Amino acid sequence: MELKYGATTFFLDLPPDHLAGVITPPPIDCEESPTDIIEAALDACHRTILSFSPGDTVVIVTSDITRYTGSELYLPLLVDRLNRQGIADGDIEILIALGIHRKQTAQEHQKILGSLFGRIRVADHECDDPAALVFIGTTSNGIGVSINRRAVEADHLILTGTIGFHYFAGFGGGRKSVLPGIASRAACMASHFAVLNPGEGSGKNHLAVTGNLEGNPVHRAMVEGCALAEPAFILNTVLTADKRIIAAFSGEWREAHEAGCDYYRRQFAYPLAKKCDLVIASCGGFPKDINLIQAHKAMEYGVQALTDGGVMILLAECRDGFGNGTFFNWFRHKHLDEFEAALRAGYEINGQTAYSLLQKAQRFRIILVSDFPSQQVEEMGMIPVQTLDEAMKLAAGLLPPGWRCYIMPEAGSVLPLAAE
Repeated sequence: MELKYGATTFFLDLPPDHLAGVITPPPIDCEESPTDIIEAALDACHRTILSFSPGDTVVIVTSDITRYTGSELYLPLLVDRLNRQGIADGDIEILIALGIHRKQTAQEHQKILGSLFGRIRVADHECDDPAALVFIGTTSNGIGVSINRRAVEADHLILTGTIGFHYFAGFGGGRKSVLPGIASRAACMASHFAVLNPGEGSGKNHLAVTGNLEGNPVHRAMVEGCALAEPAFILNTVLTADKRIIAAFSGEWREAHEAGCDYYRRQFAYPLAKKCDLVIASCGGFPKDINLIQAHKAMEYGVQALTDGGVMILLAECRDGFGNGTFFNWFRHKHLDEFEAALRAGYEINGQTAYSLLQKAQRFRIILVSDFPSQQVEEMGMIPVQTLDEAMKLAAGLLPPGWRCYIMPEAGSVLPLAAE
């Protein structure tokens, strides 16, 4: 079997008696065109659009270039619906939900807007500009929510994006377009901080995990923040691992998002009878393994199939390093209680990802095949190697007799769900 690594591949020849299974996203046959899928979804909010009037202003929120959503396909179809209702191009603006990410280039705006580029106004959200933000209320857990002024002052706010697994918000899409998408930096940080239980040393909330919305405090904070913004409706896509649109959900923002999450879970969760001693996980090659923050997603999903104390071999080239300049600095904290205290004292989203990585590195034995210097890998609590062959030889000495293995060729695109 070939496993992708950066722009190359490693070949794995595993004895059949050790192979428990290959965990891959299920094949999805979709005969409908993306246009037909989107148009059918937009039909679900036809009555809402009919309530719009000529002269009304509309702001459409969409994701930045780091999260492909199919926006170049659905935005023109959405704007066409608005035009047919008498909403002029000049009364429509597209707002890029950057959260705390960098601004987009003109070329990136063009990729996001497709044929609308140069025709419909586009603006990047600015999370640090007080003049560009308006306070809209406070969530039940005390988060003061300020969001982009354009979204508040428009007559109608439409949210767009894509639904997928998220390692502590449960799922992406829906309410995330508002919080953190177009919120202040303080609100972004506070919504993510909800991943930690109240009280020093109480750790991460056990419900703030991949694929779970029920009782998830991060999801709840985002839902409450979104409700304060009063969106007219959402349009969210669902994509395959190779970025094909296979479904779209539109309508009342909460109901449509939950329906999309249910669909995504059914399509991309992989039921397992039991966990195994070894998981060999590839991110899927470049750009999915471009940096460690991106590769963490494959690690998070892969350990769901792993017994406590088991071994993971993660293939993640990470040609662009960590993905953030402050990420590696967090690993000066070697003990989880010390790390948690530092995170509470000076919360950073990248620190939360580093904390999650260290939790896994201490619960399992993770062998990382990457371009990182050995010392850096060891500082993060993982075992450094250069090749898959080297990793397999090392793993053999760590595994019990009769060990069994799962292989995940696209580990960031499928979530194993073990019965045990």
